[in-house]
Amino acid sequence: MRIDLLTSGSKGNSCLVRDGKTTILIDCGSTKKYLMDEFRNVDVKVNDIQGVLITHAHTDHVSQLKHFAHLPVYSFCSLDAFKLADYRRITPGTIFTIGTFTIRVIRLSHDSPNTIGFVIYNDLHKLVYITDTGYIPNNEHAYLKDANYYILESNHDIGMLMASSRPMYLKQRILGDSGHLCNELASKYLLSFIGERTKYVILAHISDECNTIDRALDVFNDELSRNKHPFNGIVKAMPQRTRYSIVD
Repeated sequence: MRIDLLTSGSKGNSCLVRDGKTTILIDCGSTKKYLMDEFRNVDVKVNDIQGVLITHAHTDHVSQLKHFAHLPVYSFCSLDAFKLADYRRITPGTIFTIGTFTIRVIRLSHDSPNTIGFVIYNDLHKLVYITDTGYIPNNEHAYLKDANYYILESNHDIGMLMASSRPMYLKQRILGDSGHLCNELASKYLLSFIGERTKYVILAHISDECNTIDRALDVFNDELSRNKHPFNGIVKAMPQRTRYSIVD
């Protein structure tokens, strides 16, 4: 499996997943120029994609969807504004296939209707992809354990958020059950999920204003140390408008 996290954060979200036979795109936020430049950088053309998975309808996840509207698009949320040629509605708990990939739909909790995450796997590898959620429902946890790769949001540091100039209603939104995961909660979830097969953890959707790369990594590593967790894989925290590729 090859994973190219093209960008993650409030400026845009997009990720390519492929295995030599099948190519999937998760979300398509950012600008047209940025996405198309990154597609060229990882040697993917739009028509190489067999399916587009959409987590939710916020602009930073769907702003460039019109460029993929001729492809099969899978989502739980309404995308009527995009005049899609092949819209396929999926619901939490659904399991479906695109080429050589099997995908399970994970229910999340965000202030965009019908937000979801994905578990994507083939015969060899398993990826958990979750961004934009205030919490992860308990009944989904069993499906998220012992993946090879995790892309999970670690959006904010609570102290930095509360000290920021953002209005209180926005702070409350971010901290709420329909907001975003803070560093501490993201790390606690990860420690309950990662297993012997886990090779990579990517801390994603990091706030420019209310978090730092070092802070997100420190919280995760502190959680590992405090719990004497044996994980010795690779951990990355991703700045916005930055690509990170996993080739396995």
